[in-house]
Amino acid sequence: MPLLTTPALAPGALARHPQPTIDAGDLRLRPWQPTDHPAVVAAYADPAVQRWHCRTLTDDEAHAWIAAWPGRWQQETGAGWAVTDDSGVLGQISLRAIDLADAQGEVSYWVLPAARGRGVAARALTALTTFSFDRLGLHRVWLRHSTGNPASCRVAERAGLPAEGTNRGGARHADGWHDMHLHARLRTDT
Repeated sequence: MPLLTTPALAPGALARHPQPTIDAGDLRLRPWQPTDHPAVVAAYADPAVQRWHCRTLTDDEAHAWIAAWPGRWQQETGAGWAVTDDSGVLGQISLRAIDLADAQGEVSYWVLPAARGRGVAARALTALTTFSFDRLGLHRVWLRHSTGNPASCRVAERAGLPAEGTNRGGARHADGWHDMHLHARLRTDT
């Protein structure tokens, strides 16, 4: 069925360029590398990551997870970065879903236990949001998190993504259905 609007971003907006490393002050958001495998396995073995991301990964699945990101950039469906500093991988942040037609990106993130409490997720989210608006040309960056996860709410708000509302029964977790907070920022927000 034909659309009555033209896509906000033309196909090729991402794929015509290599996925960049994003500077976030003392943090770097860089594309995943095969050598990051131990950090990914450790993250998905962490009870907090399992609770909010509702998954575990075997060694083979972690390798496949890392290997899938370059293809998602080329297909313009998603983009994932390792959040790093001089000590190594601290966490992950991704545009887990990109919609070029509507110029929107949905974000997800996690931080390894040793790096929590240092503002890593908020700083990474701020950098990714700025990059998404300034370099990718997105109109809207948004995320959802369980209302039972106040830490994620603080991350979103510190990064300038205010709460827009509650998506009742919006996601199924291991312990049942969770209401989900929706946070978003528009490029035109000050």
